[in-house]
Amino acid sequence: MPILAREVDQYPGDLLNMAAANYDAEIAWWVFYTYPRREKQLMRHLLARNIPFYGPVVPRRFRSPGGTARTSYIPLFSNYVFVFGDEAQRYQAMASNCILKWFSVSDQGKFTAELVQISRLIEMGQPLTPVPRFIQGDRVRVTSGSFAGFEGTVIRQDKKIRLIVTIDFMQNGVLVELDDCRMERLEIRNHEMAAK
Repeated sequence: MPILAREVDQYPGDLLNMAAANYDAEIAWWVFYTYPRREKQLMRHLLARNIPFYGPVVPRRFRSPGGTARTSYIPLFSNYVFVFGDEAQRYQAMASNCILKWFSVSDQGKFTAELVQISRLIEMGQPLTPVPRFIQGDRVRVTSGSFAGFEGTVIRQDKKIRLIVTIDFMQNGVLVELDDCRMERLEIRNHEMAAK
């Protein structure tokens, strides 16, 4: 039984087909990075203004403390919502007070094709787990799982992701292997695209 009914995560329903057929230079994909746990609030804001968007959500089943099976719908990509619109619609989205930063998409066709693949995987009903692209040396905070709240530096060893939690003053730390958790990057590296 769902805790809350699934909300609209793609508007209009044929958005990805529409985007694939679009040749209007005025309309483009925009990537919005929201404040924590504001993805659905932003999508409601966009839906109320008829602004095309895609913020894929997936079901997560869990058991309540009483043992009842529950389903919740969570964003597949934490903090991300994709808007397909013009400059005025981008501005209206920014007025939601949900957005921390935004990016333009350089290769619109490739981005659309990637979103179509994600949508098809969700429709297939297979369990999907987001795999963040953290680079060795990234400073992160764990946002879910048993290590939620811990901060440290990502390292890779034997194809597994490990986190070094340090006491900087002592220049010492401990190493822990991460399993089935989400992380958020604390610092933006110089080689990454800067926020607009």
